[in-house]
Amino acid sequence: MRKILKIVIIIVIVLIIGLILKFLYEDYRIKHAKILVETIENLDIEVYSEIKLSDLIESINGKIIKDRKINTQKIGKKEITFKYINDEKIKVEYSFEINIVDITPPYISNTKNITVNKGSSVNLESRFFCGDNYDRTPKCEVIGEYNINELGDYNLVYKATDSSDNTTENEFTLHVIEPSKNENKSESVSTKTYFKDIVNIHKNENTKIGIDVSKWQGDIDFKKVKEAGVEFVFIKLGGQEKKNGEYYIDRKFEENIKGFTKENIPVGIYFFSYADSTKEAKKQAKWIIKQIKKYKIELPIVFDWENWESFKEYKLSFYELTKMNEVFIKELEKEKYKGMLYSSKYYLENIWYKPERFDIWLAHYTDKTNYNGKYKFWQLCDDGIIDGIKGRVDIDIMYN
Repeated sequence: MRKILKIVIIIVIVLIIGLILKFLYEDYRIKHAKILVETIENLDIEVYSEIKLSDLIESINGKIIKDRKINTQKIGKKEITFKYINDEKIKVEYSFEINIVDITPPYISNTKNITVNKGSSVNLESRFFCGDNYDRTPKCEVIGEYNINELGDYNLVYKATDSSDNTTENEFTLHVIEPSKNENKSESVSTKTYFKDIVNIHKNENTKIGIDVSKWQGDIDFKKVKEAGVEFVFIKLGGQEKKNGEYYIDRKFEENIKGFTKENIPVGIYFFSYADSTKEAKKQAKWIIKQIKKYKIELPIVFDWENWESFKEYKLSFYELTKMNEVFIKELEKEKYKGMLYSSKYYLENIWYKPERFDIWLAHYTDKTNYNGKYKFWQLCDDGIIDGIKGRVDIDIMYN
């Protein structure tokens, strides 16, 4: 019995020694393993860049275990650590540092002339749009001397600076004039765009012609609208009562969606948003889903954010603004709805961050748009005339 016990002990000891030797050997191999990694020359990475670990590696003696996306949403130094299997089949670790930078200057509107009455109260900064891709509150200022109480032309500069010292400048002239005693208000010219004319010009095998409506169209004769050739409609579900306000349902929504659905006209909806965060945008999407559960929605649900005059109050970067739309759409997609962004050509080109990632409803009131981005729908006018609606209506084109 003692002999057997001795044999067992010897075997255990041998096994332990073997494990220790194996551990020491592996430790030795790892410590002396060849690590040959060469990163790309320029490790200054533009903020919000969509890059993977492998994009930063020029050469490596082995294979990366997990080629992950790099988070580039915050500027500053960032250490990147990863593991890979080298040519000797050894798992090794390597670290290097990147510098996430913002090289995009702020955006300001290109206003060249501002005219004010002598002695008037005016905030020149409010006459410009000022924002940044990264900074929530870039420094925006008027540079130069002027006197609102003295007639004359003042050559000034509007300057915007972000936290990375990127700057944009716009030279403009301030005209201080004498108030006119016989100032006549210019009469607005009433224009008309006939729905049938849009059909004749734009209708083909790859397009459909439609409208978008809200309470402002009043009582609609849905049958006449159908007979006029409307092939789809976007209906206003509702919106938000200003920033941080309550949500409301457009007073004509239920009547409109029932009426158009009865005529078998495909329906999409839009929501007028004052969201100031991704949390608020997600909340709005959830609210919308609850309101439309019982209706047939064949077209996208639209994020309609147009608060440009008060944009400074929101303290949003262009990236954060666009992120709200992204969160809004993703929340809808969870319930199998399609989402879409509505905006005008100007803001799509200058403010929204990479809007080509989303389906777009373009607003551009013109005979022929020169917007170069992709879009699913084009709202080409707001003065449409069609049988079944007494007032004006927006006319839209859908592209198949």
